[in-house]
Amino acid sequence: MKISTRGRYALRLMVDLAASPSDEFVTIKSIAARQEISEKYLEQIITVLSRAGFVKSARGAQGGYKLSRPAGEYTVGMILRAIEGSLGPVKCMEDEPNQCPRSSFCVTLDVWKKIDEAIRSVVDNITLEELAQKQRERQAGL
Repeated sequence: MKISTRGRYALRLMVDLAASPSDEFVTIKSIAARQEISEKYLEQIITVLSRAGFVKSARGAQGGYKLSRPAGEYTVGMILRAIEGSLGPVKCMEDEPNQCPRSSFCVTLDVWKKIDEAIRSVVDNITLEELAQKQRERQAGL
């Protein structure tokens, strides 16, 4: 499994929003400047995150984006899946239940399951709030 640039940028965008005051809308322009990412690219990503219900927007002079829910309710896995789709290590792991005709006797399936479990145990147990807190600490020089 390889996380795309789009997935990495989506996570950075969400961490940036989570590290901002929760009652304020943040502009794409300011996120792009802080994260050193193209505004156009962030606009594409924020559209997907908005459709997934992860962010809400406001128009106008005080407009921008903010998280729809508290940062502690998002996991890294949720964000990556919204952008990347399945995080499974192989195609046959994407179907539930597994539709591969070899699944009942395929010994390599056990390997893929273990890799999938390891990925899930990491990405589904790190919250956006944890990452935002680490970002705040690093920016403060702690």
